[in-house]
Amino acid sequence: MADPTPLINWGLLALDPPGWGGVLLAGLMNSVKIALGGYSLGLVLGTGGAFGKLYGGPVTKDLLEVYTTVVRAVPELVLILILYYAGTDILNRVSGAMGYGAIDISGLAAGIFVIGVVQGAYSTEVLRGAIQAVPPGQIEAARAYGMSPLMVLRRITLPAMLPHAIPGLSNLWLIATKDTALLAVVGFSELTLVTRQAAGTTKAYMLFFCAAGVLYLMLTLVSNLVIRLIEARARRGWAATR
Repeated sequence: MADPTPLINWGLLALDPPGWGGVLLAGLMNSVKIALGGYSLGLVLGTGGAFGKLYGGPVTKDLLEVYTTVVRAVPELVLILILYYAGTDILNRVSGAMGYGAIDISGLAAGIFVIGVVQGAYSTEVLRGAIQAVPPGQIEAARAYGMSPLMVLRRITLPAMLPHAIPGLSNLWLIATKDTALLAVVGFSELTLVTRQAAGTTKAYMLFFCAAGVLYLMLTLVSNLVIRLIEARARRGWAATR
């Protein structure tokens, strides 16, 4: 009597063809690259936005308020479509007007830019709240010692705000890893898109989408471990004085 056909063909997850495991891992690495790049860009934008909102002039504060309000109000999928297509179109039009012709923008660079702009708006508010949580007396004492504004920022403000900012920033990192899946709509080969391609080719939808879910879960678990280590280091001596 012949063996019954297995319900799950685990061979489809093999790393080498005809398995799709290697393709899924490559898609995961692309997702991690975009998340890291977009998160880093978002931190840069958020740091500038936070200090601009707190210490900038009226025009700067108004422009940053519009930026954070619009980004947080519009669904992220809509923002990705607008930034990806409209942004590249505007860049090519400007390049053409300057006589340079069309610019070939890589999907990785475009994805990092899109995720970074979205992350920047949320990082602005997280960092602004963390800066406001620093006791004013510490900054006043540093100024009384004759520290320059840059030294106050480096030695007082940033170390004191970090424990307050880490919970919010860690959530933004996890959101960034999930937002990479939205780039599938613009054809970038991250984990979600290659999972759809594998599932559509083999018709093993349950197998591949569950595999993608496991990969996202593993990424989250590793991220949580790293976040806990960073938070424990940032809070050394901080909890004992509270």
